[in-house]
Amino acid sequence: MATAVPAERDAVVRAFPEPGRELRLPGVTLHRLRGPSGTFDLLAAGVGPALAAASVSAALTAARYEDAPYSLVVSAGIAGGFLPEAPVASLVVADRITAADLGAESADGFLPVTELGFGRVTHVPPPSLVRAAADATGAGVGTVLTVSTVTGTASRAAALHARHPRALAEAMEGFGVAEAADAHGVAVMEIRAVSNPVGPRDRAAWRIGDALTALTTAFGKLAPVLESWNRYDDQ
Repeated sequence: MATAVPAERDAVVRAFPEPGRELRLPGVTLHRLRGPSGTFDLLAAGVGPALAAASVSAALTAARYEDAPYSLVVSAGIAGGFLPEAPVASLVVADRITAADLGAESADGFLPVTELGFGRVTHVPPPSLVRAAADATGAGVGTVLTVSTVTGTASRAAALHARHPRALAEAMEGFGVAEAADAHGVAVMEIRAVSNPVGPRDRAAWRIGDALTALTTAFGKLAPVLESWNRYDDQ
């Protein structure tokens, strides 16, 4: 499981009965937790898609060299939510993980990188896992946008929502985590707890503590789902 910062990682740790232990591998430091029937490794991967991708790729590579490859990577943390569908302290599970600002500006508006003839802008998590996670946590299901610059104006929020009408939240790491997972042939999902509305930057309205508490509660319910999920259910 990859979060951006230690505070998010620690919120996930609090969902487990035992605090776990630190595990140092080449290029990365993990926090290993034991569930009833499986092991979970947590990584504070850093802020932004580039650092998140690099950190997660290092963890996946190290695990493969230890002959203990992962079957799933979860991008988790807090996020901005698009109102009214994703209010503060609610949960969102991504059925699409989309890079919202990877592309070019033009006289006709924003062009995603795919329209320039390169790469991709969306990863699709396993549908059965998305459904199970949403059922277990009560999360909304929709697109989670990955941005390199957090939205701070009403006009940008409106533009993003117009381009991505199913978007429920924006964060900064999911697409990078998904790119790393895909490069290693590993499934990915993203779950976010909403700490603030997407729109004008108003730090007084942020409820980071409430969002972190919601993240802890979510993982208390999500851990059994992750342990029981079989990637072949979606093949």
